Amino acid sequence: MQFRQNASIYTLDGKNVGRIDRIVLDPQTKDVTHLVVRTGFLLSEAKVVPVDQVVAANDRGVTLWGDVSDLKALPLFEEAHDIRTTGDLPSGALGGAPPLDGYPLFGNVPLFGQAPPMAADLSRLPTIEYEQNIPDGTVALKEGANVIAADGKQVGTVEQVLIDPHRDRATSLVIAHGLLVKERRRVPINWVSEVKEDEIHLAVGSPTIDELGFVP
Repeated sequence: MQFRQNASIYTLDGKNVGRIDRIVLDPQTKDVTHLVVRTGFLLSEAKVVPVDQVVAANDRGVTLWGDVSDLKALPLFEEAHDIRTTGDLPSGALGGAPPLDGYPLFGNVPLFGQAPPMAADLSRLPTIEYEQNIPDGTVALKEGANVIAADGKQVGTVEQVLIDPHRDRATSLVIAHGLLVKERRRVPINWVSEVKEDEIHLAVGSPTIDELGFVP
């Protein structure tokens, strides 16, 4: 079974509901636990789909159990949390200073003349933190993540993750190299030493990768 970057996602009734955005795997065991599926077009959302919901995955795309309503019920990949700072915000920090005499306001900013000064300490303003809804210790591998050999040379980008369907464990990566003409090689998963969201590091050098045969 294969998960290809940007592969189309279909429900069991044949509806195209999105595409693969990321592949979630455990860097230690190399188990693939979830897919991050990008749904919609103008107002797209990224949903976290357990890999056990996959019926089939091939060159044509990925088919899931259930229908569109089942996909909508799944959690978002990232959720925003408003992190409040301690202490009261200084007066006028959010643009709430009183209007200047004789000047009407538009969105708390005078239409004419100089706007009230903003507070200098912006570090005390509320901030937004994003939390990923994936299991602890797993990594959401991005589409086209760079593959770095042990000698520091970039040898390609991740194009496909091949997995054992009986154990949901990655067996190899298909990496692509080149701009106009893509050269693809299959790299055994046990050559992977480190997995990050946008990078995969290998335990072998670039000459070893160069010796691999090309795949279609």
